Amino acid sequence: MPLQSYEDLLKRAKTNLPKTVEAHERFQIPYADIQVEGKTTILRNFVEICETIRRPPDQVLAYLLREIGTAGVMEDRRVVFKGKVTATQVQERIQGYVENYVLCSECNRPDTKLIKEDRVAILEC
Repeated sequence: MPLQSYEDLLKRAKTNLPKTVEAHERFQIPYADIQVEGKTTILRNFVEICETIRRPPDQVLAYLLREIGTAGVMEDRRVVFKGKVTATQVQERIQGYVENYVLCSECNRPDTKLIKEDRVAILEC
């Protein structure tokens, strides 16, 4: 078999590639499932969100309550906020939490662990 040039090998490799290359987003946060009942707001898929971002629900809840500026409590797999909160408000706060405490600042991947040293939380990729 005769030796092939680099260009010929490259052309052959390109022809063997699949015609469509699909981009899959590996990490996708579920959208906040909000239900307003009178003067309270219920986030029905809170535990599902926490499992997706792999963070303890109590930490995420503390962040949400502080950022939204309201009181709330976790009941089973959901969170009940005191007052009316929109789905957009909750979704923006969850996205802020993910950007600050889940995604690696260098590689932008969610494969991180939150480690506390003294009173400082460090993100380890």
